[in-house]
Amino acid sequence: MQSFPFTAIYAQDDFKLALILCMIEPGLGGVLALGDKGTGKTTTVRGLSHLMQHSLPDFPFVNLPIGATEDRVLGTVQLDTLINDRKIAIQAGLLATANHGILYIDEVNLLNDYLMDILLDASASGGYHLERDAVSHWFESKFCLVGTMNPEEGELRPQLLDRFGLSVTVHTPMDRTDRMQIVSRRLQFDADIPAFLAQYEAAEQELAERIATAREQVKQVTYDEMIQATIADACIAHKVEGLRADILLLKAARAYAAFHHRKSVTTDDVHKVMPFVLSHRSKNYSSSQNPQQQREQQSPRDEKEGDSIRIKMN
Repeated sequence: MQSFPFTAIYAQDDFKLALILCMIEPGLGGVLALGDKGTGKTTTVRGLSHLMQHSLPDFPFVNLPIGATEDRVLGTVQLDTLINDRKIAIQAGLLATANHGILYIDEVNLLNDYLMDILLDASASGGYHLERDAVSHWFESKFCLVGTMNPEEGELRPQLLDRFGLSVTVHTPMDRTDRMQIVSRRLQFDADIPAFLAQYEAAEQELAERIATAREQVKQVTYDEMIQATIADACIAHKVEGLRADILLLKAARAYAAFHHRKSVTTDDVHKVMPFVLSHRSKNYSSSQNPQQQREQQSPRDEKEGDSIRIKMN
């Protein structure tokens, strides 16, 4: 099944940027997208996984169903091999399959508490032990966790909420031009998939290469004490608990700088990614943002030079 091109997705710039930052800096831990149904959140994530395969052919995309069993999530011993061949063979679970890729959970707020705990442990340690009778096997499981949810259908446990490095809100577009453009592109895709994919192939390849370059350079991006002070002051001002936000804000700013081919972090980089890190960690953040930061949804035609992701849309 062909995915809708990531670069063809319209009017979701914040969500796309947050996903890109997690591809550049895996240490960010993932993205939580809150918002209405039918706004293309799943389409966007699938498009990203397809985009990443341009530079990482084996890049996995794993969809974890809400009702998945423990054996399916963690893995299991293959009984037929054990009985017939008297050999122990282990079938990897979804968490292991997602290693170095994306683990996607739609309606993540409806996931049962037990699976949430398993997810938290694997996310924190970068892997997990599969314990079955006399079998003890370690699976590496380093993944970008992407969850989507509608807040009206239930809240997310604070422990899991904090594990998402970044968070964005995806609204239904209320601009007439935006809606028309989104519908037009979808109908073009459905009418002639090969032609539509060909139209965006150059942009897809260009963005994939740009992300790959940034992944290689992000660790070399420098920052000074002024940047650290800016981050610390912001986290203190918004009464964020713990120091996870400080670390993630610095990592996100470095990833954003690398994406724009800069060798050092600027205060503008910090402020650009600040809503992604603090919006779900501070109860008073949204009320204190400036108008530019409050725009979760930016239409590419309205962005000023330097504020956009700078992805070619055509």
